[in-house]
Amino acid sequence: MNGADTAWVLICAGLVLFMVPGLALFYGGMVPVRNVLTMMMQNIIPLGIITVTWVLVGYTLAFSNNGNSLVGEFDAFALIDVDTPQFHTVAAGVTIPALAFVAYQMMFAIITPALLTGATAGRLKFAGWTVFLAAWSILVYPQVARWLWHPSGWLVQLGAQDWAGGMVVHASAGAAAVAVLLVVGRRRGWPNLKTSPNNLPLMLVGGGILWFGWFGFNAGDGLQANDIAAQALINTHVAGGAAMLTWLLVERLTSGHSTLVGAVSGAVAGLATITPCAGFVSTGGALLIGLIAGCVCCFAVGLKHVLRYDDALDVIAVHFIGGVLGSFLLGFFADSSVNATSDDGLFNGGGGLLLWHQVVAIVCVVLFSFILSWVIAAIISRTMGLREPGPEQDDLDEVQQGAAAYALSGITSRPTTSGRGSEPGSEAGSPAGAGSEGRVSVPDHLISAVVNTDRIDGLRDALLLAGARSLELSDSAVYSGRTRTQNFRGDTRKMDFEDRLRAQVAVDSEHEEAVVAVLKRFGAEPSSIYRLAITPY
Repeated sequence: MNGADTAWVLICAGLVLFMVPGLALFYGGMVPVRNVLTMMMQNIIPLGIITVTWVLVGYTLAFSNNGNSLVGEFDAFALIDVDTPQFHTVAAGVTIPALAFVAYQMMFAIITPALLTGATAGRLKFAGWTVFLAAWSILVYPQVARWLWHPSGWLVQLGAQDWAGGMVVHASAGAAAVAVLLVVGRRRGWPNLKTSPNNLPLMLVGGGILWFGWFGFNAGDGLQANDIAAQALINTHVAGGAAMLTWLLVERLTSGHSTLVGAVSGAVAGLATITPCAGFVSTGGALLIGLIAGCVCCFAVGLKHVLRYDDALDVIAVHFIGGVLGSFLLGFFADSSVNATSDDGLFNGGGGLLLWHQVVAIVCVVLFSFILSWVIAAIISRTMGLREPGPEQDDLDEVQQGAAAYALSGITSRPTTSGRGSEPGSEAGSPAGAGSEGRVSVPDHLISAVVNTDRIDGLRDALLLAGARSLELSDSAVYSGRTRTQNFRGDTRKMDFEDRLRAQVAVDSEHEEAVVAVLKRFGAEPSSIYRLAITPY
């Protein structure tokens, strides 16, 4: 057993695992504010479901030493005998513990179906999604992994190559995304629906974690800490950086802006595209692949408007097109001087044979994943349901989680009403609005005002302490008098309203002045403050 190789594989398994919460942050930052928790939950739940399915049947279907070129047998069901001291042969005279290999491959199985949730954002029922995950991780992923990553896999025997998952991960997940989109349909209001990301800094953090984790994703796939691992790592980084630049250039030329979303999207597109090539191409080849990926994937974002499919976060353009493109380009850039196990591509004197094998493999993987995914999704849709009804799509966090991602000072994404509590030093149950004899005064005015959302902390408590008898806080959009544009992956939105918070406060005459002073302190303009008389029934 090689200790250095074992340590490297275990570290890389951890890096790939770290990509799962990274993906949750990446997608979570780009969805509307009321769908954040739902999106993150859809990305995190594979850690539970697919861990179990992989241990029970996934690993043995993909990597059993028995079976045929299409599917493995059940000799390693529930990792029987694998948890005893066994070793996985990497190369002649080089072995690592079998469980290290099991763990590393498990992380790939976990993150692969999570990728497609970006395409279906704002539509999936959680229960239906969990069933889809379980079925897909048994019926689709292990078979594709065996075809391309097991020595006896039929696509391996054909001569196709996939270093770290351009086809196994990105193409299969992208094809599944297309299939599920056909079943669940478009979001209510699309294509006129113009949703905006809720937190781009969160997206940046998630994208950074993905980039960091991708080093384990690609550099660990050779299962050895050697020169090929170093080559795969540098290729991964170079392609990501090059794709970022070309995406930004295309953005600048087509829309006049180079955006943060474009920078991160370009990097992820480059990382996805280099995935099948990372251990098979030179650094110069990786640079060219990245430059091509940023351009192609950026233009591919517009396909959803031409073909009229509602891919909310452009999974098809970034991951599906990226994975297919990288697998195809490997037929041109593969270099046996970088990795002796690789055939040479067209640009390195290998002729067109590898390119043909890559095309055959791409078509087979895409068709297999698409057909099986559509069947699974259709069955779930017709039985327990896979799509949330239209009205529920507006606030999936409330419907599925009973919570909100951003609850500031106790104010949730829905209007909140609070009663008046006791003041320090007063008798229990005797509020600040009580008269000198403890008699609660009756509110006779309703004060309505618009306050700044960025000064919300402490507003509720300040109003109650000022003598508010009851209050309601709700989201509000105020016409700003000026029009500005916002760009998000090729979509331009005209923004002439600004987000504000409306406070409606019931108060008696004695405390009215104090309440108005609090509202002004929290950014309410005098012109936005209205005083209405309350007429009791």
